[in-house]
Amino acid sequence: MTTRIVLVRHAQSVPPRFGVPDDDQRPLTPAGMEAAKSLAGRLTAYEPAAVLSSPQLRAVQTVTPAADALGLAVTTWSELREWESGPLPSADWEARYAHSWARPGSVHGAGESLDALTLRAGKALARMAEEYPDVTVLVGSHGTFLARALMAAGHAVDWAFWRSLPMPAVYEVMG
Repeated sequence: MTTRIVLVRHAQSVPPRFGVPDDDQRPLTPAGMEAAKSLAGRLTAYEPAAVLSSPQLRAVQTVTPAADALGLAVTTWSELREWESGPLPSADWEARYAHSWARPGSVHGAGESLDALTLRAGKALARMAEEYPDVTVLVGSHGTFLARALMAAGHAVDWAFWRSLPMPAVYEVMG
């Protein structure tokens, strides 16, 4: 048997403020909270043995309703955090992201390359498979992390796929 990993992109969050470092405590919007609550039934149907999340609040808030319904705690792993793209949030973020997707080894400032994120995501999936063998694990994270984790698991993912990811989104991989 193998570990089934259910990756969940967080629901709609409050947008980051341009020109200042992103806030790890940036929450879901009221509509995002409702979406997370609505998603709980779908996520509990997977019957996960554990609920993991990025430590960033918007990811934790997305999987908490399912964890609560299952009577499970949400365990945060720092390696599940969003891509550390480098520059401060700004209006031209999409052009920078497109550049990074076209050149995944490139780095903006002190940020992390997409290749490095893919490696981090792959290691996180391997850790899940090792720590939670033969069960289902629910994982709350972020769009770029989710896309790069799918790539690390061997799925074909590109810029267009990433841009079309809804909030929230749910994908399964085997670890």
